[in-house]
Amino acid sequence: MRNVRGRVWAFGDHVDTDQIIPAERLTSDNNDRLGTFAFEKVRPGMAARVSKGDIIVAGRNFGCGSSREHAPRALLQMGISCVVAQSYARIFYRNCINTGLLPVECQIEAEDGDVLAVDFGTGTIINETKGREWSFAPFPAFVQELIDKGGLMAKIREDKRCTR
Repeated sequence: MRNVRGRVWAFGDHVDTDQIIPAERLTSDNNDRLGTFAFEKVRPGMAARVSKGDIIVAGRNFGCGSSREHAPRALLQMGISCVVAQSYARIFYRNCINTGLLPVECQIEAEDGDVLAVDFGTGTIINETKGREWSFAPFPAFVQELIDKGGLMAKIREDKRCTR
């Protein structure tokens, strides 16, 4: 299981998938550049300022709304490595695992620009900026395997190559 370290982008409660990626951007012409549109209505310009490995920290019910897998794909494309939220909409959480985005369920305190280190082996999050630490339940082995492979679809593609 990989560990991540990145700069925080902080959000509140009930961030829905339409805020993450607006519905009008969900055309087949945009599939390879969904990340450029992420949060464009609620945080204009954010996508251009995200660095590879950055982390979203949010409150309750992150990813609520429609159950489109485009939302976690957009976050991955923009460079987000991990989302740490107090809780998730269940379908969004599963879509994160399916696409390879790391969803951590843990209530922490962080602000825009703080630097977090997330250790998936030990289940710890350290806010390096503020010197605080939290624990979370590590993923079960089968979920770790899916995430390590890049998500469910990547795992299926790999399994198909092995059987031919």
